[in-house]
Amino acid sequence: MQTLERGVTFILGGARSGKSSLAEGLIEASDLDAVYLATGRAWDDEMSARIGVHKARRGPSWTTIEEPLDLVGVLQNECADNKAILVDCLTLWLTNLMMTERDIEAETAELVAVLPRLKGTVVFVSNEVGLGIVPENRMAREFRDHAGRLHQAVANAAATVYFVAAGLPLKMKG
Repeated sequence: MQTLERGVTFILGGARSGKSSLAEGLIEASDLDAVYLATGRAWDDEMSARIGVHKARRGPSWTTIEEPLDLVGVLQNECADNKAILVDCLTLWLTNLMMTERDIEAETAELVAVLPRLKGTVVFVSNEVGLGIVPENRMAREFRDHAGRLHQAVANAAATVYFVAAGLPLKMKG
């Protein structure tokens, strides 16, 4: 059984690998107040349904904050010793930054810079997108490259890092 360690935890894996379930389980097994920081946007009916499934799975014991862009601001305002914040997920946050033409390098640097100063526990979930073939279009290649750099920076700053495949967590750091 995995246990949640204080500080920053990063959980990385493919789509439907069990990342979110692992993160939720770690937080629920802790003695901390559970906060879910949702970065996703419901652009269509399918995404709305996915969001509904996640909300139902978590249940009423979780506080949910929906913020697609200002991740640093929410973390600075919400982090506390008695809370565990689940950020799900960094790749959706990255998509939102790209769609609003934000400076990805500056946003990543700001996020990584604030992590050591946060009080409380934060669990980041993100999709590993760099294990497949090189995408055929420029935007997809830029997304993959931004995600790879973001993941490296967060993994470097995190005390604990897991990679999840087929529902099985592999502890890579910590």
